[in-house]
Amino acid sequence: MQLEVLQLLSPSLPVGAFSYSEGLEYLVQSEIVNNEKTLFNWIESELIRGQLTIEASSLSYIMKDLDNWRINNDSQSKQIIKEWDSWLSSLRDSSEVRSQQCQMGQSLLQLLSDLDYPLPDNDKKFIWPVAWAWAGISWDIKPIDLIEGFLYSWVANQLSAALRLLSLGPTKAQQMQKKSLSLIKSQSKYLLQQNPKEIWISDIGAIMSQQSHIELYSKLFRS
Repeated sequence: MQLEVLQLLSPSLPVGAFSYSEGLEYLVQSEIVNNEKTLFNWIESELIRGQLTIEASSLSYIMKDLDNWRINNDSQSKQIIKEWDSWLSSLRDSSEVRSQQCQMGQSLLQLLSDLDYPLPDNDKKFIWPVAWAWAGISWDIKPIDLIEGFLYSWVANQLSAALRLLSLGPTKAQQMQKKSLSLIKSQSKYLLQQNPKEIWISDIGAIMSQQSHIELYSKLFRS
């Protein structure tokens, strides 16, 4: 794996991912997720049929279109990226997650700009998957590595949230991260070959937990 991928996966990446639980906090307070087994079931189900599978599958397509924009630097190329941005954002049923995607995407694009990798017109108003794909283009990361990193990063953030929500412990979290690796690898290979617009998902529970998070009386994470 390229060292640039490690930088992209670093927990010190200043994009604010640590401040979101993506519905996990609601699931914990509702006692739907209450131990190691139910937590891993949640992570596994999202990796297999969650909305992030469509986003992960879209990355290689977005990378190609971003590369065209970088080369041509024209309005037509940018419009294609805006269509990806709009389509992926519209698939997120929760306004809270859409807001998260916008905030994290803009933060990553700002970071890349500060590192001398701005988008062709230095626009920063794109969501997280588009920003992640631009990092792949900027740092010449292979699509399969970028997809694996995208899924790995999501799992790592969920486990980071779980450490603050459950009596889990860092060793257990590391064991669960290790346990997820084979699924991340197999899903990445599968998603790389799929058309994201033909993928079916079934994560109504995740959507409802994300929408319900804002209604919690007290919470550690941002809605």
